[in-house]
Amino acid sequence: MTGTTGATVDVPRLVIAAPASGSGKTTVATGLMAAFAERGLAVSPHKVGPDYIDPGYHALATGRPGRNLDAYMCGPDLVGPLFAHGAQGCELAVVEGVMGLFDGASGQGELASTAHVAKLLKAPVVLVVDASSQSRSVAALVHGFASFDPQVRLAGVILNKVGSERHELLLREALEEVGVPVFGALRRVPQVATPARHLGLVPVAERSSDAVGSVRAAAAMVREGCDLEGLLALARTAPPLVTEAWSPAPQEKRPAGPRAAAPVVAVAGGPAFTFSYAEHAELLTAAGARVATFDPLHDEQLPEGTAAIVIGGGFPEVYAPELSANGRLRKAVAELARTGAPVVAECAGLLYLSRSLDGQEMCGVLDADARMTSRLTLGYRDAVAVSDSVLAPAGARLRGHEFHRTALEPGAGPAPAWGMRLPAPRVEGFVQQGVHASYLHTHWAALPDIARRIVDRCAAP
Repeated sequence: MTGTTGATVDVPRLVIAAPASGSGKTTVATGLMAAFAERGLAVSPHKVGPDYIDPGYHALATGRPGRNLDAYMCGPDLVGPLFAHGAQGCELAVVEGVMGLFDGASGQGELASTAHVAKLLKAPVVLVVDASSQSRSVAALVHGFASFDPQVRLAGVILNKVGSERHELLLREALEEVGVPVFGALRRVPQVATPARHLGLVPVAERSSDAVGSVRAAAAMVREGCDLEGLLALARTAPPLVTEAWSPAPQEKRPAGPRAAAPVVAVAGGPAFTFSYAEHAELLTAAGARVATFDPLHDEQLPEGTAAIVIGGGFPEVYAPELSANGRLRKAVAELARTGAPVVAECAGLLYLSRSLDGQEMCGVLDADARMTSRLTLGYRDAVAVSDSVLAPAGARLRGHEFHRTALEPGAGPAPAWGMRLPAPRVEGFVQQGVHASYLHTHWAALPDIARRIVDRCAAP
């Protein structure tokens, strides 16, 4: 369990949604965050669902950690507390949705959809509509979304990819017929385009100054085309949210005793390993660790005193030659793993610990080889721990997410990490000594004991 603080959250808030993916909600949400931050407001950025990449742009826009609100991996009861934790001290919160407004976990109704999270947060929804190929039909589209679930407060529209002033006029006239306010009309702006590849947008850490330019362009487009005062007034209509802020601090205090030095937990970062939830580092710190980031592309040694390693997701397949060339660090990782120290790896980290990735030598901790494929593996997963590990005891259940276009041969070791029933019964991942390596992405806020188990393992004789 984690600690909680407070009881009522009165932060103005908006949810930016869309009828479907590709409508422009990331550009609009990021632009709004940046435009309001430029005005001096403390803006809290949030993303519905498991996506790691969009929160990087949100963080760039606001100067605060981008945080995920995932009602599937963390459960509906944690959405409000996690929101409150991120929004502490802020004057506005902007929540970017996922996929279409009502799209959630497959076969689970509204669970984990943008609509579900908006209801949990009691937040007004602004729908970003790609208007490039319609005029009066926009009214039928928006009316359908506004009436589909009366508990979702669809409070307005931002029109995206508007072709001309005449086009905008036709769209506005149509929406007047259904009584839905228009808070903005945006033209196509090439400078705002964000490059994408096999798993979505290119992360901020890989674009550097280009990403800064994209965020600035999005802010300029939103400033010019949106009614910022109207949107801020709308955000302020959100009622107080009765919830307690999530805290990484454990509720149960440990017995007093000799105070040991904080173990160093090295967390992979840099362009190849950009996928990480902010709460993971906070939980490790609260559990007594000193978190130190290292870049497997450039750092030839682990941080001094490293007692455990956490390697999250990212794009090692894009940087396989460079990762392979850094033989000194690969050797250091393998040597630490051989001591039985905790080494927790998810997806990209799994590939990095393998023998090879697309023929390039990796760390060799696992007797497995990885390669890129054309097949996308994507979706939420219900998993049960098959083997006792640093991450979880055998029999523990959790919910995670898979998202990759790679394959590992074999896909599981003699002691597998997880068993899953869907999309087909299988075991997956590797547990050996202190290593836990798997394709499954997890959100530790749902199981905060994970961080404590890692830190306790560091201190174990």
